[in-house]
Order: sequence, then C-alpha cells, then structure tokens
Amino acid sequence: MIHGTVVGLQARMSVILRPLGRSDVEIEFVVDTGFEGFLTLPIAVVNELQLPYVARIDANLADDSSIAAFAYRVIVVWNGIEREVIVLGIGRRPLIGTALLEDCHLGIDFCDGGTVLIDEIL
Repeated sequence: MIHGTVVGLQARMSVILRPLGRSDVEIEFVVDTGFEGFLTLPIAVVNELQLPYVARIDANLADDSSIAAFAYRVIVVWNGIEREVIVLGIGRRPLIGTALLEDCHLGIDFCDGGTVLIDEIL
C-alpha cells in the first residue's frame, strides 16, 4: 500500500526514482487522473537526474491542444517493486498518471491533510 496526503485539494505522494548509475531520489508527485501516462517531471529535474532519452512525442493536453514532449526512461519503486516507466519532461510540477495506477485502487479523502491510499486490486 502506498500512502500520501491531500494538500490544497491536491492528492500528493512521494515516489522513489532510481536513475541509472545514481542514488535514489524521492520526489513528491500530484496524482492527476486526467493524465493517461506514467509520470511527468519538469525538464530541469529530468536534466538533473540525467534520465535516458527515449523519443519525442506529441502530447495531447486537456484543452485538446498538442505540444511536443520528450520521453525519458526511469526505474521507480512502486508498491515495493521496481518498475521501468516512461517520464515526460513537461510541466511545472511532477505528476502521476493513470498508467502507473493501472490495476490499483485509489482512495482520496479530499480535505486538507486527508489521506491518499493506493493499493493493488486483488
């Protein structure tokens, strides 16, 4: 089970990233159920972690516009298990998308300081 907290009506949780050849990094992410990918990170963080580049993609935004985004690879520790996922280098804040939540139950108490829980669906 993964735990987080609601801050300012944002479901937030920390995720451990394992960049190749570097020490683990724990980063706080906002859960975004409107984002269908795995993760986003600001490009400055991607560069700092020296994540390996995968490809350029066209990302479709909520207003139905598209932007060029660059995809990178990283290992995350998710529910105690290492998973290799794709990170998009876009935006101002780190986001967790629904691809990482697949086969999980998400529970959020939407009040300041509320509980965020993610657990595998059995």
